[in-house]
Amino acid sequence: MYKFTPILKTLVWGTESWVLSGVPGNESVVAEGPEAGKKITDLYPGQFPLLIKFIDAKRDLSIQVHPDNELAAKRHGCSGKTEMWYVIGAEPGAKLISGLKEPITPDDYVRLVEQDRITDVLAEHAVAPGDVFFLPSGRIHAIGGGCYLAEIQQTSDITYRIYDYNRPGLDGKPRQLHTQEAKDAIDYQVYPEYRTRYEPKQNEPIELVRCPYFTTTLYDLTKWIEIPDQVGDDEKTSFAGLTGESPFLIAIGLSGSGTIRTERDETTLSPGEAVLIPAAEGKVSFLPAVSGWKFLTTHP
Repeated sequence: MYKFTPILKTLVWGTESWVLSGVPGNESVVAEGPEAGKKITDLYPGQFPLLIKFIDAKRDLSIQVHPDNELAAKRHGCSGKTEMWYVIGAEPGAKLISGLKEPITPDDYVRLVEQDRITDVLAEHAVAPGDVFFLPSGRIHAIGGGCYLAEIQQTSDITYRIYDYNRPGLDGKPRQLHTQEAKDAIDYQVYPEYRTRYEPKQNEPIELVRCPYFTTTLYDLTKWIEIPDQVGDDEKTSFAGLTGESPFLIAIGLSGSGTIRTERDETTLSPGEAVLIPAAEGKVSFLPAVSGWKFLTTHP
């Protein structure tokens, strides 16, 4: 198993901690153990498919959208970005933006941006800890000030900034907008629901998101649990036993702490950390140190 040194980024609105990244120029480095000092690219052949972040928004993030794979490949020679958010903490009144609340055309979008009125048509959501939002490429979104969340996404750093509240960047100059680039990337459909609904349960897996790029599951443990080493499509799949297309499992600490034990290794997982568990390590056991250990697992 592997832990990595977080990559910390200070931005105009707050901070990001990239706890597992294969983004070129921002490759995670193993923090401890025999492989300490090695990059994720030394451990995983090819492009590591997922990027895991913790985002602490002190102010509103810019309103943005990400291109899909086809558009990103055509324009930038890389993958697009589908992502998800799990809200860990939220100050009173904290909100975020996900999707449109009324239909607009591409030309309407350009006009609304030029008139500083794009927020009039965006769906705003009050948030609380435990809220989940799935953000397929093309969906307009923004994190509001007072939100602390975990983000799981495709490995891509392509963002089209739509609106930035006319504020200066860290250099004192307005940040660049990508109005025309975003015009072709936006999904203009209005959806009946943007929040991912689920029933909280203890001591059993709760699948939150399953998409072509990642499957993410929530655990809230008060007792020991083991993921058996099985492979299949019958909802009993062992994430740690997956091979081929899914050769690893990532555990992401949300609250509380505990021990992750495999047939070969053992480590701890605390809030704000991520642990990469290769499938070759076999069965995985999770042992909470205190009642109420919450974490996510995800794999491609």
